[in-house]
Amino acid sequence: MSTAAQRRASRNLIIAEIRESFGMALSSIGAHKLRSGLTLLGVLVGVFSIVVVMTALRVLQSNIESKLNVLGANSFSVQRFPAVHVDDNPGAIERYLRRKEFRYWMALALAERATLAKSVGVSCNVFMGEATSRWGKTNPDIPLVGVTPGTFQTRNWVVDRGRSINDSDVESGRDVCVIGASLAKKLFAHGAAIGERLKLGGIGYHVIGVTEEKGRLFGQDQDAYVLIPVTTALNRYGRERSMSIQVEAWSQALYEETLEQVRGILRTLRKVPPGDPDDFEVASNDSIIRQFRALTLAVRAGAGVISSIALVAAGIGIMNIMLVSVTERTREIGIRRAIGAKKRHVMIQFISEAVALCQIGGVLGVVLGIAAGNLAALVFDFPAVIPWDWAAIGMSVCSLVGLVFGTYPAWKAANLDPIESLRYE
Repeated sequence: MSTAAQRRASRNLIIAEIRESFGMALSSIGAHKLRSGLTLLGVLVGVFSIVVVMTALRVLQSNIESKLNVLGANSFSVQRFPAVHVDDNPGAIERYLRRKEFRYWMALALAERATLAKSVGVSCNVFMGEATSRWGKTNPDIPLVGVTPGTFQTRNWVVDRGRSINDSDVESGRDVCVIGASLAKKLFAHGAAIGERLKLGGIGYHVIGVTEEKGRLFGQDQDAYVLIPVTTALNRYGRERSMSIQVEAWSQALYEETLEQVRGILRTLRKVPPGDPDDFEVASNDSIIRQFRALTLAVRAGAGVISSIALVAAGIGIMNIMLVSVTERTREIGIRRAIGAKKRHVMIQFISEAVALCQIGGVLGVVLGIAAGNLAALVFDFPAVIPWDWAAIGMSVCSLVGLVFGTYPAWKAANLDPIESLRYE
């Protein structure tokens, strides 16, 4: 027989042995249903705990990240505070509070000097109040925001009906506004909003535009706001207001160059000494998403630790049950050895049984975890997701647990003395 044929025959023999061992393992599991069920319950709980958390996080993450694109393409925001604050150190908060506020004159100077920028938007939050029209009113939680024309492009606000705020509105300080889609539906349910008048904080504005609907994020309505010319906001509510500046580059290729130019201009305007860190924050869609992922990292790590503890406990339980099984089946092992079974056959049989227990528990844990995790999708009306990567990780860990905690009982079974085993009652 050729070498290739010998290798092929040897491989087929090993496959047949493994198949037979798994068949015997499943038969043994089926013969002790209650004991096997209680044993694999620990594995099920361990895998379930990590898969359910990861599925729920993946559901929320995929939908939140799609809506965290608050800035337009190739845009970044410059502001006094970080977009997402993850540092609980009081010193960090005090450092942010000591920073100079962005004033309107500073934003105008930046817009004039930033030659690489396609557009520069300036916005300021004025207050939140009750919006009213002749058809209805809202809760006192509608934000009034002063903006410039460039803000619509840099903040990814698309006007669906009417027009946006233009340079003439800003120069004249007109009492016009653009409102969000949900606010338009609430205040003007019986007619078109364009050309109508609303009041916010007792002051009236003419509606000239309605933006496209963005939906909800973290349960909050993203389409309930009133946008007015920034000069109108400063004239009516005080000129000493902090601004947020958004900048759009011409292309992705010019993004970094534009960002560095803006940083240099702002450091000059804000008189930041050379070598000192920036006294402002630069945020982009990518940086906001990265910070959001950093916030969820602790949750994922915690779920992994808890699941690891549960799986180790389950592995100890499997080892204990397998040792009991070896004792119960001592005579069976002796008979197998007497009729020609080798040590490796006995070891493969018992390791296969441990791995099969873990795999059954793992499959049930993955299925139940994905189903329970997608309840978040059902509650928030998000598309369901299946975390194939975590399902694969869970099943791999289950196999590892079966191998690690099943090896000693299998070794003990394989090393039983055949003569003594046949005498065992």
